[in-house]
Amino acid sequence: MEVTTSIPPARMFKAFVLEADTLIPKVVPGAIQHVELVEGDGGVGSIKKLTFGEASLKAML
Repeated sequence: MEVTTSIPPARMFKAFVLEADTLIPKVVPGAIQHVELVEGDGGVGSIKKLTFGEASLKAML
């Protein structure tokens, strides 16, 4: 998918890659409630635990 935006590429990268753990639960709170870093520092090989919300369950049914 390709989307046109007026937001600079560096800011989009920061939001969707570097700050995704805090951004995604705010943008879609019903789908993802919480993202927890279980192991590592967030880099390659890190393990994250996603807690899905009610909207995620309804979408699967």
